[in-house]
Amino acid sequence: MGKKESQQPGDSTEQKIFDAAHEVFTQKGMDGAKMQEIADRAGINKALLHYYYRSKEKLYETVARAIIGKALPALRQVIESEVPLEEKIRGFVETYIDIISRNTFIPLFIISEINKHPDRFIDSVFPQELPKPEVFFRQVEAEIAAGRIRPIKPQHLIVNIVSLCIFPFVGKPMMRILLGMSMGEMRMFLEERKFEVTNFVLASLRP
Repeated sequence: MGKKESQQPGDSTEQKIFDAAHEVFTQKGMDGAKMQEIADRAGINKALLHYYYRSKEKLYETVARAIIGKALPALRQVIESEVPLEEKIRGFVETYIDIISRNTFIPLFIISEINKHPDRFIDSVFPQELPKPEVFFRQVEAEIAAGRIRPIKPQHLIVNIVSLCIFPFVGKPMMRILLGMSMGEMRMFLEERKFEVTNFVLASLRP
């Protein structure tokens, strides 16, 4: 068994491993990543890497959980704020896509964990409090009552937004082929999603 497999890197060697693993997992995903490549990027030998993390799966899980732990407060700040609804939607889309763009392996990790551990997914993957949507729901209902947006269940709206943000990242290999894009073009396309998703959602809400 490895030395320790905590969610946050501790000493300098752990930090080097974490940074190298994050880079490799972002570029190649869990299946495409190799422990030897991670060790090389961290500037250590493979035996030392296994001393800290006994398997690629545990290292992948550790990195993913740490990233999620840092991402949740940013999303929570947006979703629980009292800014106007349109500004909140714009901010949520930009924040969400920024996070996924820097950590493209996270959506697949979450999907995998849901399939493997559906009953304990929230407790095992999200160790801290999740963003509370009550403020968002209240704002949607107030905008509907004022006639400024069409009637829609707030739950459907937030699912629509998240789905539009996340799908291009989950289906990126397929979309690259279907759209005939190079890696550079795909990166630009995903960056453009911030503008396109926001405008699409706001247009869909017009009464």
